[in-house]
Amino acid sequence: MDMSSGDLNAPHSMGTTIIGVTYNGGVVLGADSRTSTGMYVANRASDKITQLTDNVYICRSGSAADSQIVSDYVRYFLHQHTIQLGQPSTVKVAANLVRLLSYNNKNSLQTGLIVGGWDKYEGGKIYGIPLGGTVLELPFTIGGSGSSYLYGFFDQVWKEGMTQEEAEKLVVKAVSLAIARDGASGGVVRTVTIDKDGATRKFYPSETLPLWHEELEPQESLLDILSTASPEPMIS
Repeated sequence: MDMSSGDLNAPHSMGTTIIGVTYNGGVVLGADSRTSTGMYVANRASDKITQLTDNVYICRSGSAADSQIVSDYVRYFLHQHTIQLGQPSTVKVAANLVRLLSYNNKNSLQTGLIVGGWDKYEGGKIYGIPLGGTVLELPFTIGGSGSSYLYGFFDQVWKEGMTQEEAEKLVVKAVSLAIARDGASGGVVRTVTIDKDGATRKFYPSETLPLWHEELEPQESLLDILSTASPEPMIS
C-alpha cells in the first residue's frame, strides 16, 4: 500500500452526521462515531456528543481539534458562570458562548456545532452554530457531511409536539440513513436525551441499526467477510 499520499498525517476530521431535535418536554441529540484522517478511519467509535454542563450538551463536527478546544473553553466559562450565579447556566448562554468563540475565530476554526439542552426558563432548546459563528435557534437542526442527505427526510417526517420516544426513534433512523449514504459517517449511533429530569445517554451498536438500500450487514472482521463470500471450490 502506498503511504506517500500523506493521508495518515492529515488532520483528524469528523466527517459527521450530527442531529438535534426538540420534542414535547426536552431535546434529543444524536451523532455517528466515525473520525477520519484523510482517507483512513482514525477512530470508529468516537464520542461526538460532549457534556458542557449537567443540562447542556454539544454535538461536534468538522475538525476534531477545533471542536474539542471550543468545547473545552465553553465548559470552563460555563463552570465559572455557574459558580458566580449559583445556579445552572441556560442553554441560550451556552449557545452564545459557542457563537462568540466561533465568530471571533472564524478565520481559524473549521467546525460546525449543535448546542442542545433544557433549563427551567425556556425548556428544551436547540441552537445550530455553523461555520462562521452564526447562531440559529431551531426546532431541529442537522450538521456534518451526512446532513446533505437528510434535509428532505426531515422536511417530511419532523412534526411539532413529538413524544420522547418518537424523537429518539427519528434521530436514530436519520443517523442510520446518513451512515448508509455518506462515506464519512459510520460506526455506532449515540444519543443524549435531556429534559427536566436530567440527561440520559443511549448507545446503538451498528448491528442493531436498520440496513438501507444495498448495505452489507456488519461483520466482525475481514476474515468473516472473506469466509462468507468465498466461492465453491473448483473440482476438475
